[in-house]
Amino acid sequence: MSFSTADGPQTHERGLLEGLHLDLPLLLGLLFVCGMGIIVLYSASGGDNALLLKQCIRIGIAFSVMVVVAQIPPHALLRWAPWFFLCGIVLLLTVLWLGHTGKGAQRWLDLGFVRFQPSEMMKIVVPMMTAWYLSRAPLPPRFAQLLIASLIILVPVLLIARQPDLGTSLLVACAGGFVLFLSGMSWRLILALGAVLSALAPVIWYRMLDYQKQRVLTFLNPESDPLGSGYHIIQSKIALGSGGLYGKGWMNGTQAQLEFLPERSTDFIFAVLGEEFGLNGILILLAAYLFIVMRGMYLATRAQTTFSRLLAGSLTLTFFVYVFVNTGMVSGLLPVVGVPLPLVSYGGTSIVTLMAGFGILMSIHTHRKLLHA
Repeated sequence: MSFSTADGPQTHERGLLEGLHLDLPLLLGLLFVCGMGIIVLYSASGGDNALLLKQCIRIGIAFSVMVVVAQIPPHALLRWAPWFFLCGIVLLLTVLWLGHTGKGAQRWLDLGFVRFQPSEMMKIVVPMMTAWYLSRAPLPPRFAQLLIASLIILVPVLLIARQPDLGTSLLVACAGGFVLFLSGMSWRLILALGAVLSALAPVIWYRMLDYQKQRVLTFLNPESDPLGSGYHIIQSKIALGSGGLYGKGWMNGTQAQLEFLPERSTDFIFAVLGEEFGLNGILILLAAYLFIVMRGMYLATRAQTTFSRLLAGSLTLTFFVYVFVNTGMVSGLLPVVGVPLPLVSYGGTSIVTLMAGFGILMSIHTHRKLLHA
């Protein structure tokens, strides 16, 4: 009797999570990272209670979206993928025509009561559509199929690049590219594609805008303009380096609290973490990210259909790229491309999109018994 009493709450808890189609390990990992993000954001904002409340509301909305998306079975996503893609393309075209302009870029749709960035949703829609197309025939895909799949990826990437939004366009390209890679694309084709991109590097450089070229030049030598284009990365390196092993303490970081560090609540919040919590704090956050990625890949390997495996794997690897690009950007290992730190940086559209992606992962895992191979 004592054993059944002890197991009762645990069984009820598992039953509740299964009923909501949620994966407990992944959910706990997401909650942990969001909790760390709230702590760091409060310090980065200088104790701005209004900003913190707004972010907490956004996180609550994002988790609600995740729960709702988790209820959608993968076969429904498979059926709706072309319509999602069509709507996404229409929204991207609408942004170029009627979009709200801010900081020299036309990326937002302002509906009055809400303002959102359609390019964010393409991080989910593009791999979904690519997986939909490739899952319609046996894998590995043939060359003709890869060409069509590449066009599916290229069209939204070019539309996003026109806004211009280089960071998001690269992430969308990665999301679609991961589907191609996971589908069994041969290494010969991968190497050939790399050679083509290398050959096109001068053309890409010529087509880049002046501020984008400046970011690359600043990455190579930030000290060439320490008070201008190189200011962000120099101050970020100072913040990361001054944190040492244990950090200066919460709310005690000089670079953040004295406002030397720009964009400290958004793109460069990782530097605030490093300054105030040191290397230990960085390793804890990176370990949490690694856990989420490993759990996501595990769920992808357990998927029952080609569509589900390709989509789950792509979403997980894209999340990894998100983390890699931001941390590399802040530490000076990559050019600054305006990619926020996932689940930590201040923002609404980005975190809602990420949580929708994790909702899809959970749906794929918890609905797997209902799927047919």
